[in-house]
This record gives sequence, structure tokens and C-alpha cells, in this order.
Amino acid sequence: MDSVDREIINQFQGDFPIVDRPFMALAEKLDITESEVMTRIRFMLDDGLLTRFGPLYNIDKMGGTFSLCAMQVPEDVFEDIADRVNQFPEVAHNYERDNRLNMWFVIAAESEPELGEIIERIEQATGLQVFNFPKQREFYVNFRLSV
Repeated sequence: MDSVDREIINQFQGDFPIVDRPFMALAEKLDITESEVMTRIRFMLDDGLLTRFGPLYNIDKMGGTFSLCAMQVPEDVFEDIADRVNQFPEVAHNYERDNRLNMWFVIAAESEPELGEIIERIEQATGLQVFNFPKQREFYVNFRLSV
């Protein structure tokens, strides 16, 4: 990652330009081409420097739902199970914790019934129980990382 990659990441955290060509707007700030911005983002995703590049939506306001879920995954199959869980497009992110419930992930769905169906499909795909922890209260934290 060079200084241009760092600046792309820093610029797009929370201040994504709402214009017809947002990559062009950033390219002009960085004195590079629109194509280079998009290529650099693709390379960072492909190399694993970025795990996700896209908007965060308030799914509740759009009529959907999301929930924090956890699983107890044996360490010797953790990576395999993580790969299976991450195959579901409704899984927003997945992370490991040092706890009995060691895999945590967020599921976004269009409805409560669909959320239940996704949980069932994950259980079938993994052979493990999914513990569902729906949101009870929302907190807003504006979190930015300067790289």
C-alpha cells in the first residue's frame, strides 16, 4: 500500500462524493485518473488489504432488518466454516472472538421471516447452531481509521 492507496481509503471513509462520477471527483483531488482510482480499489480488494468497499445502509429505514449472530466453531474447522458463512451475500462481516461463541457475524435481510430462513440455511451449510442476537437499541458511532 502506497501513499495514494492510503489517501483513497482516507478520502472515502464517510465522505463519499454524491455525484455522477465519484471516482472522478476523488481522482481530481489526488491528481490521478478515474481509471487508476478504480484499479487501485480493485487491487486492494483482490490483495485483501480491503475486505469490503461499498456503502453502509440503514436497513431498518428501508424496511429490512439485521441481526448480530454468533456460532461456537471448533478451532480446527474455523476457516472452513468462516468460508461457508461468508458465501452468504446477506452476511455483512464476520470476525473471530476469543470466547466460547468464537464466530460473530451480521446478517442483513429484507424481513424477519427471511432472516430466520438465512439462519436456517447457514445452520444447514455448517452443521452448527446459529445464535441470533437481534438489536434491542441502536447506538451511532462515527468510526474512521486514518491509514
